[in-house]
Amino acid sequence: MTGPLALYREKIATGALKADPDQERAAQRLQRLHDDLTAAPDDGGQGGFWSGLFKRKAAANGRQVRGVYLQGAVGRGKSMLMDLFVASSPEPKTRRVHFHAFMLEVQRRLHELRQDGGSEDPVGQFARTVASETRLLCFDEFHVVNIADAMILGRLFTGLFDAGVVIVATSNWPPERLYWNGLNRDRFLPFIDLLQSKVDVVSLDGPVDYRVERLRDLNTWFSPLGEAAGKEIERLFLALSDGSPGSPVDVPVGSRTLKVARADGPIALFDFPELCARPLGAADYLAIGSHFRVVFLTNVPILAPARRNEARRFMTLVDVLYESRRMLVVSADGRPDQLYPVGEGAFEFQRTVSRLMEMQSTAWLEMVRSASGDLPDFAPFALTSDLN
Repeated sequence: MTGPLALYREKIATGALKADPDQERAAQRLQRLHDDLTAAPDDGGQGGFWSGLFKRKAAANGRQVRGVYLQGAVGRGKSMLMDLFVASSPEPKTRRVHFHAFMLEVQRRLHELRQDGGSEDPVGQFARTVASETRLLCFDEFHVVNIADAMILGRLFTGLFDAGVVIVATSNWPPERLYWNGLNRDRFLPFIDLLQSKVDVVSLDGPVDYRVERLRDLNTWFSPLGEAAGKEIERLFLALSDGSPGSPVDVPVGSRTLKVARADGPIALFDFPELCARPLGAADYLAIGSHFRVVFLTNVPILAPARRNEARRFMTLVDVLYESRRMLVVSADGRPDQLYPVGEGAFEFQRTVSRLMEMQSTAWLEMVRSASGDLPDFAPFALTSDLN
């Protein structure tokens, strides 16, 4: 047998993973999708005779190729299972993309199509373009918080599903919790119904957070705020930059630029208000993640419920740096779990807490260093974060 289930069991046999019944069940469902994709003909996204024949055959057999939606708390193995599934995918037109990045692409392309004025249905045209290039579309971190995204997802995914695109996604939230308490959420509910009609939801709700189990603290998190934290941040910045204090640089973000007050090559330092108190978004943070491999973020406060917008931007920034596999050094007024304990989005902030913890681990920092040969070894800078 080939496919994600065989790869998963191989990792258990070699001791790389511990047996987990939820993960086993999810791997079995992904294996069925793998087998369905192997058996289903591909018409090259062109439609016509073969597409119609396949649809009629699938209907006659009472079976369609249904996607999979892996849902569960942080650290339960969703991304690991997605890795195994994509690595063994039999579909040549497979695309894996972070949902943030995909929706930025959607908004950009829709803007271009509207500017051109050549299409009365730009959403449908974009869906057809995606379907011509991709048959299996895999989303990391499926989550909807933006009203602009929420209002077009129904039309977009209707076009994708009608064209035969199969969706696989990982998410911390079940479909019915997507865009929770969002503006005009009643208009978003048909999308949830559509999604649930096309994918099987598989929950991973085991008691073990495997990220936490892997942690070995290197203390790149300095708290509380004060003179001591500031000195340690400065010492680490100068050590990693070979003594250079850094200088201002401009980072391109589409047709505009983001001004960075202090950077040296692949290293940049930002104050919390610079990135999270201003109306920046995922595009800005993606540009930072693309341009820098080590990001210092200083003076992160404890966020009251009234500062939900800053908390949301901070969550997006951490998501992008995590997905970009970047090193993050922080000075803050508390531990990650103390930064936003109550308020709108506090439940979602738990994922940010988990990621911040993982990004302090030996394995994480060594991964960043090994991928960035021009950076020094981080081991000499395993500093204490207990500044009291």
